[in-house]
Amino acid sequence: MTEVRERMTDAAALLLARDGYQATSFSAVLEESGAPRGSIYHHFPGGKDELVSAALAHQARRVIGGLDHLAGLDPEEVVTRFAGWWRAGLESTGFAVGCSLVAVTTSAGPGALRDEAGAAFARWIAALSGLFRRAGVAAETATSFATQVLAAIEGAVVMSRAQGSFTVFDTVVERLRRDAARLREGDGDG
Repeated sequence: MTEVRERMTDAAALLLARDGYQATSFSAVLEESGAPRGSIYHHFPGGKDELVSAALAHQARRVIGGLDHLAGLDPEEVVTRFAGWWRAGLESTGFAVGCSLVAVTTSAGPGALRDEAGAAFARWIAALSGLFRRAGVAAETATSFATQVLAAIEGAVVMSRAQGSFTVFDTVVERLRRDAARLREGDGDG
């Protein structure tokens, strides 16, 4: 990926997470990235949906890369660190930025982009599940818990943004941590 294309993709991912699909215009991406105006159709001849697709793929890879670094940790620490990334993002932006995949899912309408977001969520669940399995959690429980973790944290991010508070987020994460500790103890099916 060229430097300009990467800057534009990063900018689009940020704008999606902050402002949603409709507000992620070429003009906004150019302003945020500092890319020259002519580069938009050079790098994304398929238009806005091609740019958004690239941003989703880039964000999905970033999260998978981060999860790869959590290999070998116990389930409670995986939850703590995964949630910590989302909390840090909320904190550093004053609750302005959430998840670009959620933004596309809720505002782009049905079609290829929503399907791509759904596939990325599935990859995140698979990666989390793999971490829990490597920590000794049974496969079915690992997948179920990974799904719960992702859904709960994404929901907590949305609610925290809406409320401008970490109250819901911290409550959800604490519950997930307790559930993760029970997985480690072997009674996590409840």
